[in-house]
Amino acid sequence: MRGFRLERIRARLIYNPTSGREEVRRRLPDILQKLERGGIETSCHATEGEGDAARAASLAVEHGFDMVIAAGGDGTLNEVVSGLSGHERRPALGILPLGTTNDFARAHGIPRQWSDACDLITRRFTRSVDVGKADEKYFINIAGGGSLTELTYEVPSKLKTMVGQLAYYMKGLEKITNLHPVRMKITADGVGEFDEEMMLFLIANSNSVAGFDRLAPDASTNDGVFDVLALRKCNLGEFIRLATMVMRGERVLQDPKTIYFQSSHIIVESEDRVQLNLDGEFGGTLPCTFSLLPSHLQVIMDEQGVSSYRHGNGNLRSVQPDE
Repeated sequence: MRGFRLERIRARLIYNPTSGREEVRRRLPDILQKLERGGIETSCHATEGEGDAARAASLAVEHGFDMVIAAGGDGTLNEVVSGLSGHERRPALGILPLGTTNDFARAHGIPRQWSDACDLITRRFTRSVDVGKADEKYFINIAGGGSLTELTYEVPSKLKTMVGQLAYYMKGLEKITNLHPVRMKITADGVGEFDEEMMLFLIANSNSVAGFDRLAPDASTNDGVFDVLALRKCNLGEFIRLATMVMRGERVLQDPKTIYFQSSHIIVESEDRVQLNLDGEFGGTLPCTFSLLPSHLQVIMDEQGVSSYRHGNGNLRSVQPDE
């Protein structure tokens, strides 16, 4: 059912000035004007370092904003989600995907072009999405650990600003010769236990992982479960074969070198030091318990499920002040 909306609401725009080749910094006056014309009274906060976006989002909740808008990449979005998720009252979340990969936006049809994304936000229709929790930290798109999952937070931000997605490929080529398996134990509710040497594991909340939509093609942020994919011990040739399949958009879930299942509660342990990646950012080390918070946030999306990224659908409603 379509809702109704009041004429004006208050929003807090939290932006990373270095994201997406600094596009948000250059376009900020235009963004604010477009939002204001759409009936959204907007103030803004420029992030200054790690954790700043999370603190700003939490403060926006305390100050009673109707909407919080995350402008930047997946890391900025992760921090904003973290700042919102710990509160009982959580304002609607708008997204200006101005980063390098923009996995969550890509999976949900949120436009990459800033003016289209602003138009979407001014329409103010939302859908409930699940949020993941890794011990006491939050993630909205992907969690993982093992070989190559460090790529996204090891690439320098200046390099991403200069060359965009190419920066990840450059770093990947540098690390590929150092691939090695690690013994890990994965215990999942309703599934069982896997205790063996693995190259990496991914816990997907959406179907876009590092810009690819065939790694976890059935994952959805409103189905109440994670899609878990683990890569068993393999040699370099086997790894390149699987990576080539992914690059071609082919499914790898049924390959004998992969483990795939769905669950809402997963424990991953290892005696070795395994770093965690949460939405492209460093998230600590194993062991870790991953749990799902169903329908935890309301995210602004297109009411028709159509955008410059992809097509989709969902049940949407209108954002009202003080929800």
